[in-house]
Amino acid sequence: MNTNLKILLAEDDVNLGKVLTLNLEAVGYTVHHAGNGEAAYDLFCTSDIDICLVDVMMPLKDGFTLAKEIRKLDKKVPIVFLTAKNLDEDVLQGLSIGDDYITKPFSMEVLQARLQALLRRTMPETPDQLQTIKIGSFSFEVEHQRLWINGEEKKLTTRETELLLMLVNKKNDVLERGYALKKIWGDDCYYNARSMDVYLTKLRKLFSSDPSVQIINVHGIGFKLVM
Repeated sequence: MNTNLKILLAEDDVNLGKVLTLNLEAVGYTVHHAGNGEAAYDLFCTSDIDICLVDVMMPLKDGFTLAKEIRKLDKKVPIVFLTAKNLDEDVLQGLSIGDDYITKPFSMEVLQARLQALLRRTMPETPDQLQTIKIGSFSFEVEHQRLWINGEEKKLTTRETELLLMLVNKKNDVLERGYALKKIWGDDCYYNARSMDVYLTKLRKLFSSDPSVQIINVHGIGFKLVM
């Protein structure tokens, strides 16, 4: 399996963090390392992450709390806990939030094998950008940044495409405004928020010919694609 994937590593042990980063990068992963839970959350919000490796006992925000907050933003991203906590209740709590639970100490060979097994279970064979996605009466071609309806082509900008794909991936669920701004614009400042509102208005106009597709506001939280 291709390991050209991006990993969020949340680990407060500096030496272990360096060792894990070097070993994972040596087999093809890109690693974003954070030394505490709050920094890890910020990295997740501002980076494209394919899998999360999370220590449980961290300063500022523990791993279980971090994983729950990540789950609110992305229900599908694989989360693996790396921890010295090996009591049954800890393992059960971890597996109720994440996808795997590896107790320390562990070998790099075991970690890599567990990652590969997890990715086989969770990663689609065809990336989203190569798929044609049905949205009501529309066909959404992500790679070519366009919508089709009744043979008519509607071109999308790169940010419209990114925003629509995020809405599709959260279909019938809330896409948090701040998360979308950080992921696409890199910052949730006022001017970027106004820019996103313009793109949302355009997307709503594009879908207006099919009343079964709506992008609705969720007051104080974000937006939801309903279809």
